[in-house]
Amino acid sequence: MAIATPMADQDPQLGRRGFLGAVLGGTAVVAGGAGFGIGRATSPGASSTSAGPTVAAKTRPFYGPHQGGIATRPPAHCAVAAYDVLSDIDLSRFGAAMGIVTDDLSRITQGAPALGDTAPMLAASPAGLSVTVGLGPGLLKRYGIPAPAGFTALEPFEPIDQLNPAYCDGDLVLVITSDDPLTVSHSLRMLTKDLRSFASIRWVQRGFHDAAPTDTPRNLFGQKDGTVNPAAESDDFDASVWINEGPWAGGTTLVVRRIRMEMDTWDTLDRSAMDEVVGRRLDTGAPLTGEHEHDIADLGATNKFGLPVIREGAHIRLARADTPQQQLLRRPYNYDDSSAESTDMGLIFLSYQANLAAQFIPVQQRLAESDLLNEWTTPVGSAVFAVLPGCAEGQVLGDGVLA
Repeated sequence: MAIATPMADQDPQLGRRGFLGAVLGGTAVVAGGAGFGIGRATSPGASSTSAGPTVAAKTRPFYGPHQGGIATRPPAHCAVAAYDVLSDIDLSRFGAAMGIVTDDLSRITQGAPALGDTAPMLAASPAGLSVTVGLGPGLLKRYGIPAPAGFTALEPFEPIDQLNPAYCDGDLVLVITSDDPLTVSHSLRMLTKDLRSFASIRWVQRGFHDAAPTDTPRNLFGQKDGTVNPAAESDDFDASVWINEGPWAGGTTLVVRRIRMEMDTWDTLDRSAMDEVVGRRLDTGAPLTGEHEHDIADLGATNKFGLPVIREGAHIRLARADTPQQQLLRRPYNYDDSSAESTDMGLIFLSYQANLAAQFIPVQQRLAESDLLNEWTTPVGSAVFAVLPGCAEGQVLGDGVLA
């Protein structure tokens, strides 16, 4: 559904404040229409992370069939923010809110300030900024919007989940990533201002990882995390990540899991025990049956005693995909909210997949039942979102889905 949005060449007396007033007064005009633009995200590793203006000035395309921040190399910093849409916001007014957000996203991802930005100099260094927008299952039900195939709210995974409502659920999510943490923070503030009359913040989680452009990021256990991700721009990537039919075509689904890592007890393990729990060598990321990170794990290999080299409960054995199309796109970020009184460190685990029920849920059920790593990890937050397809210039995120 195409939404009228404020543009830079509009009457300056109207501006964002006047437009918002018109929307809240019920005068926003909503028209039909859907479609996709052209263009595609660049491949991982295409950006530099050396200090200097090259990083600061880097931009990623906003318009295209897919939203940004998924197929590209994950930047070093993120903020994941979930919102609850206010009870008096109907579908047309929510569409108007998406028009405002889309307009500002087309600006800030290109290094231009959002409309009404009181500190526009903070928008001048996008540093690879991407913002990915998704809708929660409760909001789809509320507005009568058909969900993508296999998309459903997640029940707690027994016996491992110890979920804190402060990190669960939500109607709307923004995944904001950039190689500059100041850009992430400023972008979150601008977009939250856009949504202030439509939604309230439910939770915000901030994360980071090492900024190496060609290496798999490491988690706080020291492990390489995301080794078996499908390669961007490949057929496997397209089949496992993107929804390929219906109004959600070009979109995907997102799982956000906050996983506390029991660092104090993990640190008591010796190196060989750490390797066996995961099934990979900590230093190289190679499977215990290989020499290099991307070697295929031989799950049938046995040692001289006839025992599996990769133990039955090893993480990589249970986290495997049965077919290339069932792979998950893992985008983990670390968090550290420790204080003088306690250690609170872990992972903001982002998983993208075309079909939640067919891909994520079977893997997570196996892990919940018998993953050796469960001794040192505790899921404390869980949320799922249907990620909107991308849009073409002149369109709004959600065209087609919200129509």
